[in-house]
Amino acid sequence: MKKVLIITYYWPPSGGSGVQRWLKFTKYLPDFGWKPFVYTPENPSFEVKDYSLEKDISPEIEVIKLPIWEPYKFIQRFKGKGSQQSDIVKSSNKGLLSKIMLWLRGNLFIPDPRCFWIKPSVKRLSTILASKGIDTIITTGPPHSIHLIGLKLKQKLNVKWIADFRDPWTTWVLYESFYLTGVVRRIHRKMEKEVLTHADSVLAASWHYAKELSELGGGRDVEVITNGFDDDEFNASAEINPKEFVIRHVGVVDELRDPTPFLNVVKSLIVEEDYNINVEFVGNVNQALRSYIASDMILNERVLLKPYVSHDQVFEIYRSSAALLLVPFKNMPGNIPGKLFEYLASGRPILAIGPKDSDSSLIIEQAKAGLICEPDNAEAMKEAIRHLYLEFKAGQKHDFKGIQKFSRRKLTEKLANILNNL
Repeated sequence: MKKVLIITYYWPPSGGSGVQRWLKFTKYLPDFGWKPFVYTPENPSFEVKDYSLEKDISPEIEVIKLPIWEPYKFIQRFKGKGSQQSDIVKSSNKGLLSKIMLWLRGNLFIPDPRCFWIKPSVKRLSTILASKGIDTIITTGPPHSIHLIGLKLKQKLNVKWIADFRDPWTTWVLYESFYLTGVVRRIHRKMEKEVLTHADSVLAASWHYAKELSELGGGRDVEVITNGFDDDEFNASAEINPKEFVIRHVGVVDELRDPTPFLNVVKSLIVEEDYNINVEFVGNVNQALRSYIASDMILNERVLLKPYVSHDQVFEIYRSSAALLLVPFKNMPGNIPGKLFEYLASGRPILAIGPKDSDSSLIIEQAKAGLICEPDNAEAMKEAIRHLYLEFKAGQKHDFKGIQKFSRRKLTEKLANILNNL
């Protein structure tokens, strides 16, 4: 069996869609003739932990860990109670202290605060690759400092190397949040181009991202492998017939994902047309949305906020919903939330609030899996919710089209073919 080393910052017990991408690839790679090894930090800093994901770590995987030093522990003392680490970046109402911290983060830690792991990792992996007979590596970012480990190993050992971009680098929406100087911007672009030109293969998680990366890499080919859903998880979960019309959103809500236009329409339907609608947000929700809901008497009664649940519990939430809400990032047509694929597998109709030319919208339209509404079109949202409400009352079932190409096994087969052709 051929061997491949995957270098990733996020690994269980880290939670979220970022960790699931490579957790699932490693689960199915042995079925296609590849034995995966995983290299990850021993003591990473992340906000969400999900120990239920550890059951998916294949016994065939060898996980190699090395301690990492990163400055995020110092941020904890400045965070307000209940705030998220990412809120410092995503908040539009930044105080002076937050701006200083962002400037320091952007201009002193290049390309990101995990940069201190690059040098010791290259030293450790140079020995491990030789001792275990591994000549193929995969790096996945963000954090994009992980790609610099791959770059240095490529230059030092001439390994075969795939660089996987779950999100962009210099075109990412948060890139402008760090008050970068002109010199630092040029360093980022140089690093990014070196990765894009030296990697044997580049992967992107969406079609828009692939196009951007191809242009930044001088026109090189960039393969698209999206995220997906695991058939095993849905086959193991029971089918549920929801009794009430509840629209649920599962995942993070922050200033880049703003559901307030949708909530205003829900309120209008409740008040003006006496619709019996309830909404639930399951996962980490920023303070801005919490305050918005709490300040409105109608929404405070009809909108429920629930904390993050482990991944093995989320399937019941999907299947007990009348419809599922998707709110992609603002101004990021290439952002495909990982939950979209699990939404598809759940068989519940999707209401997407975002641009109709986005990759997420394209997937929903092709699968005939729901409705897409621009966030500034209240009438279209009203009509969409009415349509979903009447479908629910009529007990209509849904049969989405062509979604098996997003199964984790099928996506891993595509990855294995790329590995075979390096």
